[in-house]
Amino acid sequence: MSVPSKIVIASRESRLAMWQAVHVQGRLSELNPGSEVVILGMTTKGDQILDRPLAEIGGKGLFIKELEVAMQEGKAHLAVHSMKDVPMVMPEGFVLAAISARENPRDAFVSNKYAGLDELPAGAVVGTSSLRREAVLRAKYPQLVIKSLRGNLDTRLRKLDAGEYDAIILAAAGLIRLGLKERIKAVLTPEQSLPAPGQGALGIELVDGDAAMAGVVAPLNDARTAHCVKAERAFSRALGGSCQVPLGGYAVIDNGQLWLRGFVATADGQEMVSGEVRGEVGKIAGDDEALGLRLAAELRAKGVDAILEKLAHCK
Repeated sequence: MSVPSKIVIASRESRLAMWQAVHVQGRLSELNPGSEVVILGMTTKGDQILDRPLAEIGGKGLFIKELEVAMQEGKAHLAVHSMKDVPMVMPEGFVLAAISARENPRDAFVSNKYAGLDELPAGAVVGTSSLRREAVLRAKYPQLVIKSLRGNLDTRLRKLDAGEYDAIILAAAGLIRLGLKERIKAVLTPEQSLPAPGQGALGIELVDGDAAMAGVVAPLNDARTAHCVKAERAFSRALGGSCQVPLGGYAVIDNGQLWLRGFVATADGQEMVSGEVRGEVGKIAGDDEALGLRLAAELRAKGVDAILEKLAHCK
């Protein structure tokens, strides 16, 4: 199928989102020298509502809805997302056509006064927008004060620098991509803070059935990353409640096997169920997802449904 003479990428307008879009723009321009690749910058509802935790206003889907409307209306061919911001169940009529190679998937500790979580004194204020990170912090560091932190990456760093927080926890990938690696005081290990499903990877979303664009973006797919992210997302999807769930899911390819770890917790960190599974790297469609379902079943056997029931009534 012929490649369009002009390829339009829909993107949020935050600095990190634009970096991601420009990165994909560069790759597509190299692969399709006969096409003009442009970016359509947009502001989403998730960018506009900053005074409330994300879990209260509808979740991560608020960051992609406007981009999907642009694709539906023919104003854009594709959208670029941080995979951790993509809802686990794709909206009808859209598909994830490619998952790019992962940047560092771990959480980063950022502070102007302290070198790591263990150095924070009792009562220190830590900012995060993530229920997952909040649950982990409350479970392991009950002496800390955890406060909601919304806004794009630059806004969050500004709030830290203004003294509103003693430390903040961010995705390492975003800081690295924007050339802000020096702001990272410590990269948290998966044992300290298990990453979110898809963290560090970029996803390319298309209108379902657009075979021409599927062919255009196919070279951007990184098989190793895709195996891991598909397993993580299947695990998360299997345990998704009716409201936002503090959940971590992280897979790596280790000695030729797919190693998936995951947990679900209450937001206060008082209850947590975790587990891990290993299996063959997917050779046929659905293998990676099957591993995610296996871990979800293991957590259910350990009683995770009791936590999910509580979370279902959290609104």
